[in-house]
Amino acid sequence: MTTIEAAAQAVRDTGGELRAGGTDVMSRAAGTPVDLLGIPGLRGTEWRPDGSARIGALTSIADVLADDRLAAAYPALAATAAAIATPQIRNVATVGGNLLQRNRCWYLRHPAFTCHQTGGDSCPARDGAHLYSAVVDQGPCIAPHPSSLAVALLTYAATADVHGRSPLEIAELYGDGTDPTRDHLLNPGEILQAVLMPAPTPGERAAYRRATAREMAEWPLVEAVARLTLDGDTIASATVAAGGVARTPLLLPEVADALVGKPATEETLAAAADLAAARCSPLPNNAYKVALLRATLIDTLTACSSPS
Repeated sequence: MTTIEAAAQAVRDTGGELRAGGTDVMSRAAGTPVDLLGIPGLRGTEWRPDGSARIGALTSIADVLADDRLAAAYPALAATAAAIATPQIRNVATVGGNLLQRNRCWYLRHPAFTCHQTGGDSCPARDGAHLYSAVVDQGPCIAPHPSSLAVALLTYAATADVHGRSPLEIAELYGDGTDPTRDHLLNPGEILQAVLMPAPTPGERAAYRRATAREMAEWPLVEAVARLTLDGDTIASATVAAGGVARTPLLLPEVADALVGKPATEETLAAAADLAAARCSPLPNNAYKVALLRATLIDTLTACSSPS
């Protein structure tokens, strides 16, 4: 495809699936691919006069990491991107692909099972293998969304520039998790063109942490992003988000509210993390994720608030 309009029409006409880097599309049975790589204007970063940035949806994760200006302006985004997959995958995987990938549920990807996303009327994981499933219950499906970049972008209140509809807040790409049939809420023919970042926050401290089942190249069991500004030893502003624990990437406003105006002490950070743990209602085999979420948040907030 050479134009975004042609790609959108091809998806509507054929029921095909958009392909950018293709790292997820090639690992599962997918529809007829509609290739985006030949469409101009979807790659690279454009800086605006106010210091904000437009990151094209086809920009690779590696290109995000290689951009020193992006890293300085949005340290939480850079730290998150650095933890994704392997260098080989980061060289081809794209920002848009990471945001709009399918979930990693065994039942969705196994041809012997049906679930809400494959035309069934149940979530087999609830009574089956749910070791890695969501512990914040948002609806019928308990497969956690796998986008790490979305977790970071939530903390920046970034906006999605979408061909075929008005811009969306990143949270609006996923909704509230109650629709069990979809991993994101873009309709066929609606194509993510770019992510719009706000102007940078002076003096921002940021951190990203993930807990995984093995050291390298593994999907996170739990992940967290935090952005803080400090006034002396007092937390002046905070934004916190988590992934791997809910059907959607999850902003944690109650955690942020518990931090602002408080000293950045161990007690403050632990009390704030307790509020996230209180959201959880785990199933029999994934209760370990509740303690893991709390510990990951404390680790992230400690890294964020400690002197550099």
